[in-house]
Amino acid sequence: MPKAIFCDIVRSCFMQWRRRVSRIMRRNGGTSAIRSIMRFHSICPFVRGLLVVPVALLVGAATGLAQAGSPAGPVPVQYLEARRAALLDRMGTGVAILRSTDQRSIEAEGAHPQDSDFRQDNDFFYLTGLETAGSWLVLVARDSAPDQEILYLPPRDTLAERWTGPALGPGPEAAALTVIEDTRSNAEAERDIRRLVLRPNSPARSGGLYISRGERESDIPLFRELVFSPSVSRTPPVVSDLRPLVAAGRLVKDADELRRLRRAIDITAEAERAAMRVIRPGMWEYEIEAVIEATFRRSGAERVGFPSIIGAGTNATVLHYDKSRGQSEGGDLVVMDIGAEFGYYTADVTRTVPVTGTFTERQRALYELVLATQQAAIDSVRPGVTTQDLNRIARVYMREHSGELCQPGTCDRYFVHGASHWLGMDVHDVGDYGTPFAEGMVLTVEPGIYIPEQRIGIRIEDDVLVTARGHELLSAGAPRKPQDIEALMRETR
Repeated sequence: MPKAIFCDIVRSCFMQWRRRVSRIMRRNGGTSAIRSIMRFHSICPFVRGLLVVPVALLVGAATGLAQAGSPAGPVPVQYLEARRAALLDRMGTGVAILRSTDQRSIEAEGAHPQDSDFRQDNDFFYLTGLETAGSWLVLVARDSAPDQEILYLPPRDTLAERWTGPALGPGPEAAALTVIEDTRSNAEAERDIRRLVLRPNSPARSGGLYISRGERESDIPLFRELVFSPSVSRTPPVVSDLRPLVAAGRLVKDADELRRLRRAIDITAEAERAAMRVIRPGMWEYEIEAVIEATFRRSGAERVGFPSIIGAGTNATVLHYDKSRGQSEGGDLVVMDIGAEFGYYTADVTRTVPVTGTFTERQRALYELVLATQQAAIDSVRPGVTTQDLNRIARVYMREHSGELCQPGTCDRYFVHGASHWLGMDVHDVGDYGTPFAEGMVLTVEPGIYIPEQRIGIRIEDDVLVTARGHELLSAGAPRKPQDIEALMRETR
């Protein structure tokens, strides 16, 4: 059978199935949708037994264009579909518009786009899995008709691809990677969006217009027009911020997100171990940083999730010190707050180690207090608890167990930041901090003590997954007990 005819048959069958599932999901929920999926073969008996391999090959061919060899690989389409379906459910009725990150050139004139360090907008990647600049995603939630998804991509440019390599354009490859059937040229995006939003019977009027209201979006002319220029319509749609709706989905990680996070955390733990093996008195902070970030890249991380914080001595007492210009001295502690990014998900792990390889008596006593404080908070992680609870537990524990270490007073006065934050695509990830923990959420636990006049800064930070009955420590691969740190550092001395 000719390839074109086969593809047309498969596409037609798939679109029938998608439309049926969409209608049933809107009316009757997931159980009926599952029954519809089971009836898929009865819709298209011709493709029974033939569908899996050709579609897999099609997706595989497109993957190289979209992911450019990313060690993380593409996001499986079932997760992309589920994320968008959940967002459409939260919208109820309305129109959501997302814009990808634009290409940025390092050079002032912008003449050489291959010099850009492009990273996709997190929400756009979360919903599409694509890294293509200059793209739009439009989602239409309707009450009485099937929902609609439209993806706009830059058309292929063979001349540009001679310089920068194959790109993903509108067409079957993009549809296979995203399971968005309707892919169009981005040249049509603004015209189509105006028509969709401003027509009298638009879902944007009956439900609302959802766009991201960040600083980046305020620079997009179309968004400014729709939001700030009521003259475009006598009855402009009510505009709402899309970000909280996406954040509600990002807060609970699916299996693919957890796969990426686990790998990012494992890479980061290996980098912590690599740094512990080489640290010596007199080393510059940037030398330690170089060992860490080289380990990231060798292990498949695309980039750092945030600027590495490597602080020795007094610099260890600066919470977000990221200059890496100081030189360590004998007797110093070094704080290493680092995170590899793997497939758009970042780790956040902090270890504090003695430059000499051995803690002094006072350093060890303070370190063990911070470690015990952290363990008390970690032990409390389970469904129903909140980040505020962890912060209270950590502070109370440190205050009650300070003894005479921080006289006059207690050590919690040197604990000057929160004990926890969400973790995911952003290091301080999106989500309401009043939300009770639920299975699939990932957070950090990171108490600390900072005494600048004594050149002592200690922070211990680990990444924790909330499970159905408790928690899992994801960053256990990085030594955190003082005896384990000293043992590892002795191996290379």
